[in-house]
Amino acid sequence: MVRGLVVVTGASGYIGSHIVANLLSKGMRVRATVRDLEDPERVGHLKTMEIAEGGGIEIVEMDLFDPESVNSAISGCTDLIHTAATVIVRSRDPQRKIVDPSVIGTKNVISAIERSGTIERFVHTSSTAAIRPMEWKDGSTLTADSWANDATLENNPYGLAKVSAERIVREWHASLESGTRPRLVTIHPCMVFGPPLSPRHLRGSLAILMAMIRRTVPLNLPMQINIVDVRDVAEAHVRALEGGQEEGRYLTVSGDMMMTDIAKALKKSHPERRWVTWEAPYWVALVASFFHPKIDVSWAKRHLRKRLYWDASPAEDDLGMEWMEPLKSILDTVPPILENGWD
Repeated sequence: MVRGLVVVTGASGYIGSHIVANLLSKGMRVRATVRDLEDPERVGHLKTMEIAEGGGIEIVEMDLFDPESVNSAISGCTDLIHTAATVIVRSRDPQRKIVDPSVIGTKNVISAIERSGTIERFVHTSSTAAIRPMEWKDGSTLTADSWANDATLENNPYGLAKVSAERIVREWHASLESGTRPRLVTIHPCMVFGPPLSPRHLRGSLAILMAMIRRTVPLNLPMQINIVDVRDVAEAHVRALEGGQEEGRYLTVSGDMMMTDIAKALKKSHPERRWVTWEAPYWVALVASFFHPKIDVSWAKRHLRKRLYWDASPAEDDLGMEWMEPLKSILDTVPPILENGWD
C-alpha cells in the first residue's frame, strides 16, 4: 500500500479531469483511470497537468465492466474518488446504456475495495438526479434528505441509475463492521459548467451550451438551469476526502439562470457570433417536445416554467465551500469549446 495514493476513476471525463488537476496542484499522488490508454484525447491532457512538489500521476486503463481491471486500478491505494459513469440521459436501451454502467460498475468498484483492503476514504460522485423526485412543487427547495425513489427506467433512467448506484454504496457501507469501513461521502452536482480540460467533446451539461452555440434550437426553452462550476465540484470532492460528515450527502449548487438569460449573456460576451435570444412560449415548447428526439411531453410538463432550488449550505458549512458565480461558470465554458472546434 502506498499511503496518500488517490485513485480517480473516470479521470479523463469532465469532472474527473478537474479532480485530477486539483489533487496534483496540492501535491497529491494520483492514479488516474481511463478507458483507452492509446487515445490521446483521453490521456494527453492528463499527462501535461501541472504537478506540485510531492505529487505525481500514474495513468492506467480500466473498464468498469471488467472486475480484474477494476481490482488492478484500486489495488494499493488509500483513497478512492469514483466519478466514472455514463452521462447519457436518454437512450433507446436505457438499461444497458444508462443504468448498467452505474450499477454494475459500482458493484465492481465495491468488490475491488473489499479485495484491496487498503481504501481508507471513499468519495462517490452522485448527482442531484438521485435527489430530485419526478414531481415537485414549483418553487420548492430540496435538501440532501430527499431521494428520487420514484425514478423509473421508462421515465427517468438517469435518475434511476444514480439512485441505484448510491443505494448500493450506502447499503454495502452500512453492512460493514464499525472500524472496518472506509470513510464515505457522496457528492451531488447539478448541471455542471466551466472550462473543459479535455480536447474530446464531452456530453452531459455541456450539451445545452453546444445547442446554443450551434443554434440547433430555433428558440430557447422557458427553463431554469441550476448551475455549479466544475472547478467547485472538483474542490468539493477533494475536501470530502477528509472533511465533511461521515456518510454525508453534499449538494453542490451555486445558483440558477434561465436559458434565455444565458443566451443573452453569451451574446454580450461573444457578439461576433449569432445567438438565439428569443424564448419559446410555453405552449410552443410543449408542441415541440412531441417531435424532439431527446425530450418528451412528460419531461416538458415537469420542467418548463417551474422553479426548483437546492440547499447546498451543508457543503458550505462542513466543507467550507464558496461557489463561483453561475454567470462566470457559463462564460468560462465557451472559449475552450470554440478553441477545440466543437462548434
